[in-house]
Amino acid sequence: MTMTYSQDFLFMENGTSVPLQNIPEMEFSLFRDKILSMMDICRTEAFFALPDGEKGRYDLFIILADAAKKGFLLAKSKVKDSFLSLTSSHASFNRFEREIMEKYPDLKAEAHPNAKPLRFPGKEQETGVMDYFTMQGDAVHEVAVGPVHAGVIEPGHFRFQCMGEKVYSLEISLGYQHRDLENMLVNGPAGAMRHLVETAAGDSSIAASINYSRIMESLCDIKADEEAEKTRQFALELERIANHIGDLGALAGDVAFLPTASFCGRIRGEYLNMTAELCGNRFGRNFVVPGGIRYGVDKEMAQKLLPKVKKVSRELWKALALMFNAPTCLDRFENTGRVSLETAKALGLTGMAARACGIKCDARKDFPVKEVVSAQCVYEEEFPFQPNGDVLSRALLRFYELKKSHEYLFRYLQELQNAPPCREESLPLKKETLALSVTESWRGELCHVAITDEAGRIQLYKIVDPSFHNWEGLAMALRDEEISHFPICNKSFNLSYCGHDL
Repeated sequence: MTMTYSQDFLFMENGTSVPLQNIPEMEFSLFRDKILSMMDICRTEAFFALPDGEKGRYDLFIILADAAKKGFLLAKSKVKDSFLSLTSSHASFNRFEREIMEKYPDLKAEAHPNAKPLRFPGKEQETGVMDYFTMQGDAVHEVAVGPVHAGVIEPGHFRFQCMGEKVYSLEISLGYQHRDLENMLVNGPAGAMRHLVETAAGDSSIAASINYSRIMESLCDIKADEEAEKTRQFALELERIANHIGDLGALAGDVAFLPTASFCGRIRGEYLNMTAELCGNRFGRNFVVPGGIRYGVDKEMAQKLLPKVKKVSRELWKALALMFNAPTCLDRFENTGRVSLETAKALGLTGMAARACGIKCDARKDFPVKEVVSAQCVYEEEFPFQPNGDVLSRALLRFYELKKSHEYLFRYLQELQNAPPCREESLPLKKETLALSVTESWRGELCHVAITDEAGRIQLYKIVDPSFHNWEGLAMALRDEEISHFPICNKSFNLSYCGHDL
């Protein structure tokens, strides 16, 4: 695959902005060919449409992640009424094209192999009726799970086609949490914009607010200082730790291993309480703001948190050792819900789900923000186990990420002198500009894109949650699997419903 095609794309670093006029524009057939020619060396970060003013006319934007170059490749193309789908040539475009057709009914992705609604719009939402895949045969049976689940689980519908206990196909229908969030962000920045962004998926509030802040900083030509960046990363690692602990505890619960499940439930709360000490909110809301952090962190607070982290982390390793040394747990996890490396690449999986399949991808090392490299928590490329794409790999990956996150926590708390608060300012945004920020949230790459109009107002704010890439991975993990393994497969991914639905 030739690299010369990259000359037709605009290269862009993470956390920066570019004038719209600088983004190369191509005729669609050439645009499509060149995108597909890059898919062996790049991944689809975002693919979206923006109305061009005339009915039926749109600008299609592509953002490709190029880890080798430590940045992103951008291009666009004008289309009217329809365009030839890219999904039939590369599956990673499936959800992006379905989203485009859902949002703009007068724009069709022709020859799309599965052009169903992505989020139950219109008639389907009213009736709950979807054209699901089915199997034929006297021994075939269908199992429908959800959208209402027990406890506090978010709504989502899972339709299994089974032969006995064996799953031949799982189709996942989402959209029950669709809030039309991205349209609420148009014409910003307004007072509620940051709040809406950081609650797009509540368990990733810090990652989202970091992206939003970097986009606004780029559009306003301001920067956070290094101590503020280190503190943002500290908060992000607390968020990662709390969620990984919650997932490992839930996996233990799903195989009825109650000691680790009980310990993790309590220990997760300890880390959420540490986040609350930073800003008064256990999920880190209203802490990261454009220009820095809203609440200062000084050496006194760091010295107060350090012994807590030391104490609780010792309890954490003991609780997890119980599970990872239990043959009954390992027997349920190993070779269960396996996704092959080839399938993961074809679907464009990202984050933990991708790394557990053997894909080396991590926004912290692939797309570093130049000014804050020293503040980032960079992971080793290799983990001390061979990823197999199964539940055990996804569990072990969380365990080793917890180790690395704690290394950063100890380093930060021991070295911090003072990270003062900043005052939010209402500054004019650059006009007709695209800004991009990608953060490695605990699930994977969280991508935010903002485009301003000729008045310097937000005309598009695009959020691509890692779950948007990874839901198809869960469906593939259940192929040829026993249906009784669905709970641990589902929890080993633990994808976001609302982060997908938006």
